[in-house]
Amino acid sequence: MPKFKIYYERNLPHIQPPGATLFLTYRLVNSIPSEMLQMVRAEAQRISEALASEPDNQETAEKVYREHIRLFGKWDAILDEAGTGPQWLSSTHVAQEVCDSLHFLNKRSIDLDTYCIMSNHVHVVFRPLFDNDTGSYYSISSIMKSHKGFTARKCNDILGRKGQFWQHESFDHFVRDQAELERIRRYVIMNPVKAGLVGEFDQWSWTYCKYL
Repeated sequence: MPKFKIYYERNLPHIQPPGATLFLTYRLVNSIPSEMLQMVRAEAQRISEALASEPDNQETAEKVYREHIRLFGKWDAILDEAGTGPQWLSSTHVAQEVCDSLHFLNKRSIDLDTYCIMSNHVHVVFRPLFDNDTGSYYSISSIMKSHKGFTARKCNDILGRKGQFWQHESFDHFVRDQAELERIRRYVIMNPVKAGLVGEFDQWSWTYCKYL
Protein backbone atom coordinates (compact mmCIF):
# COMPACT_ATOMS: atom_id res chain seq x y z
CA MET A 1 0.00 0.00 0.00
CA PRO A 2 1.60 3.32 -1.02
CA LYS A 3 2.07 5.89 1.71
CA PHE A 4 1.59 9.46 0.47
CA LYS A 5 3.20 11.83 2.96
CA ILE A 6 3.21 15.57 2.52
CA TYR A 7 6.34 17.51 3.39
CA TYR A 8 5.08 20.11 5.85
CA GLU A 9 3.89 17.71 8.54
CA ARG A 10 6.22 17.61 11.51
CA ASN A 11 8.54 14.71 12.36
CA LEU A 12 8.21 12.79 9.10
CA PRO A 13 10.85 10.19 8.31
CA HIS A 14 13.40 11.61 5.87
CA ILE A 15 14.27 9.57 2.79
CA GLN A 16 18.01 9.87 2.27
CA PRO A 17 19.62 7.36 -0.08
CA PRO A 18 23.38 7.20 0.64
CA GLY A 19 25.28 9.71 -1.48
CA ALA A 20 22.12 11.33 -2.89
CA THR A 21 21.75 15.03 -3.65
CA LEU A 22 18.90 16.61 -1.69
CA PHE A 23 16.56 19.53 -2.25
CA LEU A 24 15.31 21.17 0.95
CA THR A 25 12.99 24.07 1.68
CA TYR A 26 12.59 25.43 5.19
CA ARG A 27 10.71 28.49 6.40
CA LEU A 28 10.30 30.98 9.22
CA VAL A 29 7.94 30.14 12.05
CA ASN A 30 4.29 31.05 11.34
CA SER A 31 5.13 32.14 7.80
CA ILE A 32 2.04 30.47 6.31
CA PRO A 33 -1.41 31.52 7.57
CA SER A 34 -3.07 28.65 9.41
CA GLU A 35 -6.14 28.68 7.15
CA MET A 36 -3.96 28.31 4.05
CA LEU A 37 -1.99 25.50 5.64
CA GLN A 38 -5.21 23.70 6.57
CA MET A 39 -6.43 24.03 2.98
CA VAL A 40 -3.31 22.39 1.56
CA ARG A 41 -3.36 19.71 4.27
CA ALA A 42 -6.97 18.88 3.44
CA GLU A 43 -6.08 18.54 -0.24
CA ALA A 44 -3.13 16.32 0.66
CA GLN A 45 -5.41 14.13 2.77
CA ARG A 46 -7.89 13.71 -0.08
CA ILE A 47 -5.08 12.69 -2.42
CA SER A 48 -3.65 10.33 0.17
CA GLU A 49 -6.99 8.58 0.59
CA ALA A 50 -7.46 8.27 -3.17
CA LEU A 51 -3.99 6.83 -3.68
CA ALA A 52 -4.40 4.34 -0.83
CA SER A 53 -6.55 2.16 -3.10
CA GLU A 54 -3.98 2.15 -5.92
CA PRO A 55 -1.68 -0.86 -6.47
CA ASP A 56 1.81 -0.55 -5.00
CA ASN A 57 3.74 -0.32 -8.27
CA GLN A 58 5.89 2.08 -10.30
CA GLU A 59 2.90 3.79 -11.89
CA THR A 60 1.47 4.64 -8.48
CA ALA A 61 4.88 5.78 -7.27
CA GLU A 62 4.97 8.22 -10.20
CA LYS A 63 1.50 9.51 -9.30
CA VAL A 64 2.65 10.05 -5.72
CA TYR A 65 5.73 11.88 -6.96
CA ARG A 66 3.75 14.17 -9.29
CA GLU A 67 1.23 15.05 -6.58
CA HIS A 68 4.05 15.62 -4.09
CA ILE A 69 5.71 18.11 -6.44
CA ARG A 70 2.42 19.79 -7.37
CA LEU A 71 1.47 20.36 -3.75
CA PHE A 72 4.97 21.61 -2.98
CA GLY A 73 4.52 24.17 -5.77
CA LYS A 74 1.26 25.34 -4.23
CA TRP A 75 2.85 25.53 -0.76
CA ASP A 76 5.84 27.45 -2.13
CA ALA A 77 3.59 29.89 -3.99
CA ILE A 78 1.80 30.66 -0.71
CA LEU A 79 5.16 31.50 0.85
CA ASP A 80 6.11 33.76 -2.08
CA GLU A 81 2.80 35.61 -1.91
CA ALA A 82 2.50 35.81 1.89
CA GLY A 83 1.43 39.30 2.92
CA THR A 84 1.46 38.44 6.60
CA GLY A 85 3.85 36.62 8.88
CA PRO A 86 7.53 37.27 9.59
CA GLN A 87 9.84 38.45 6.81
CA TRP A 88 13.02 38.46 8.88
CA LEU A 89 15.19 37.12 6.07
CA SER A 90 14.64 40.36 4.15
CA SER A 91 17.16 41.92 6.57
CA THR A 92 20.59 41.96 4.96
CA HIS A 93 22.31 41.02 8.22
CA VAL A 94 19.92 38.13 8.90
CA ALA A 95 20.19 36.77 5.35
CA GLN A 96 23.97 37.03 5.57
CA GLU A 97 24.02 34.84 8.69
CA VAL A 98 22.06 32.13 6.86
CA CYS A 99 24.32 32.46 3.83
CA ASP A 100 27.49 32.28 5.97
CA SER A 101 26.21 29.21 7.82
CA LEU A 102 25.53 27.33 4.58
CA HIS A 103 28.99 28.12 3.29
CA PHE A 104 30.52 27.13 6.63
CA LEU A 105 28.93 23.68 6.30
CA ASN A 106 30.21 23.37 2.74
CA LYS A 107 33.04 20.79 2.54
CA ARG A 108 32.51 20.00 6.23
CA SER A 109 29.21 18.11 6.23
CA ILE A 110 27.75 18.99 2.82
CA ASP A 111 28.71 19.62 -0.78
CA LEU A 112 26.77 22.84 -1.34
CA ASP A 113 25.21 23.06 -4.79
CA THR A 114 22.58 25.81 -4.96
CA TYR A 115 20.53 28.01 -2.66
CA CYS A 116 18.19 30.97 -2.60
CA ILE A 117 17.28 32.92 0.53
CA MET A 118 13.86 34.57 0.28
CA SER A 119 12.21 36.84 2.84
CA ASN A 120 10.48 34.01 4.72
CA HIS A 121 11.98 30.76 3.43
CA VAL A 122 15.13 29.15 2.04
CA HIS A 123 15.67 26.72 -0.83
CA VAL A 124 18.92 24.74 -0.75
CA VAL A 125 20.39 21.88 -2.77
CA PHE A 126 23.30 19.89 -1.35
CA ARG A 127 24.84 16.44 -1.11
CA PRO A 128 25.62 15.21 2.43
CA LEU A 129 29.25 14.16 2.77
CA PHE A 130 30.58 10.90 4.17
CA ASP A 131 31.62 11.10 7.82
CA ASN A 132 34.67 8.90 8.35
CA ASP A 133 34.21 9.06 12.13
CA THR A 134 30.80 7.38 12.02
CA GLY A 135 31.21 5.39 8.80
CA SER A 136 28.05 6.86 7.26
CA TYR A 137 26.80 9.95 5.48
CA TYR A 138 25.81 12.98 7.52
CA SER A 139 22.06 12.84 8.04
CA ILE A 140 19.58 15.51 7.00
CA SER A 141 18.45 15.84 10.60
CA SER A 142 21.95 16.43 11.99
CA ILE A 143 22.85 18.91 9.24
CA MET A 144 19.65 20.92 9.64
CA LYS A 145 19.76 20.82 13.43
CA SER A 146 23.22 22.36 13.34
CA HIS A 147 22.36 24.93 10.68
CA LYS A 148 18.94 25.96 11.98
CA GLY A 149 20.01 26.00 15.62
CA PHE A 150 23.05 28.19 14.98
CA THR A 151 21.27 30.62 12.65
CA ALA A 152 18.24 30.91 14.93
CA ARG A 153 20.45 32.10 17.80
CA LYS A 154 22.46 34.49 15.64
CA CYS A 155 19.45 35.92 13.81
CA ASN A 156 17.43 36.38 16.99
CA ASP A 157 20.35 38.34 18.44
CA ILE A 158 20.42 40.59 15.38
CA LEU A 159 16.67 41.14 15.56
CA GLY A 160 16.65 41.66 19.32
CA ARG A 161 14.05 38.95 19.84
CA LYS A 162 13.66 35.60 21.58
CA GLY A 163 11.73 32.48 20.77
CA GLN A 164 11.31 30.14 17.85
CA PHE A 165 12.81 31.37 14.58
CA TRP A 166 12.40 28.50 12.10
CA GLN A 167 9.34 26.34 11.60
CA HIS A 168 10.22 22.85 12.81
CA GLU A 169 9.29 20.92 9.69
CA SER A 170 10.75 21.28 6.22
CA PHE A 171 10.28 19.87 2.74
CA ASP A 172 13.04 17.51 1.68
CA HIS A 173 13.31 15.54 -1.54
CA PHE A 174 16.13 13.43 -2.91
CA VAL A 175 17.05 14.19 -6.51
CA ARG A 176 16.41 11.23 -8.79
CA ASP A 177 18.65 12.03 -11.76
CA GLN A 178 20.71 14.70 -13.50
CA ALA A 179 17.75 16.05 -15.48
CA GLU A 180 15.77 16.58 -12.29
CA LEU A 181 18.78 18.21 -10.63
CA GLU A 182 19.03 20.73 -13.44
CA ARG A 183 15.30 21.50 -13.19
CA ILE A 184 15.59 22.00 -9.44
CA ARG A 185 18.63 24.27 -9.78
CA ARG A 186 16.71 26.44 -12.21
CA TYR A 187 13.66 26.44 -9.94
CA VAL A 188 15.76 27.60 -6.99
CA ILE A 189 17.68 30.39 -8.70
CA MET A 190 14.56 31.63 -10.52
CA ASN A 191 12.46 31.89 -7.35
CA PRO A 192 13.02 35.67 -6.91
CA VAL A 193 12.20 36.22 -10.59
CA LYS A 194 9.03 34.13 -10.33
CA ALA A 195 8.04 36.12 -7.23
CA GLY A 196 8.44 39.38 -9.20
CA LEU A 197 11.26 40.70 -7.04
CA VAL A 198 13.92 41.01 -9.77
CA GLY A 199 14.07 40.77 -13.54
CA GLU A 200 17.07 38.42 -13.71
CA PHE A 201 18.19 35.76 -11.24
CA ASP A 202 21.66 37.24 -10.82
CA GLN A 203 20.15 40.52 -9.57
CA TRP A 204 19.15 38.77 -6.33
CA SER A 205 21.84 39.08 -3.65
CA TRP A 206 21.04 35.79 -1.93
CA THR A 207 21.20 33.33 -4.81
CA TYR A 208 24.08 30.90 -5.27
CA CYS A 209 24.89 28.05 -7.64
CA LYS A 210 28.40 26.67 -7.78
CA TYR A 211 28.02 25.90 -11.49
CA LEU A 212 27.17 29.51 -12.48
